[in-house]
Amino acid sequence: MNTEEVAKKVVELVRKQAWKEAVDTLYAKDIVSVEATARDGSSPETHGIEGVHKKVDWWITAMEVHSFKVTGPFVAHDRFVVQYDVDVTDRESKKRFQMSEVGVYTVKDGKIVREEFLPASD
Repeated sequence: MNTEEVAKKVVELVRKQAWKEAVDTLYAKDIVSVEATARDGSSPETHGIEGVHKKVDWWITAMEVHSFKVTGPFVAHDRFVVQYDVDVTDRESKKRFQMSEVGVYTVKDGKIVREEFLPASD
């Protein structure tokens, strides 16, 4: 797949909240995933597909999703951007919140090799 095809497939799958399928079919084994901050104070970078699987499992377990809006993709060269607007409740704290962020993705040989999430400033 080329970058645009990968981007469109990401959007299709995340709109259905099929995060595991997206990772399993579109991500390189040596993916680098970068969050704006780390939940536990460790590095915001996750290396490898197993680490990304753990992040997805955490999200599914920790968050009750009320709405999940996906805008894009915006594609150029080997990169694309997708905007995510979510309304979720943290299952542990019961705190409901909304957030907006973009995911910036880099594609090589038909697979996502890097993703970086940038939150909207308040």
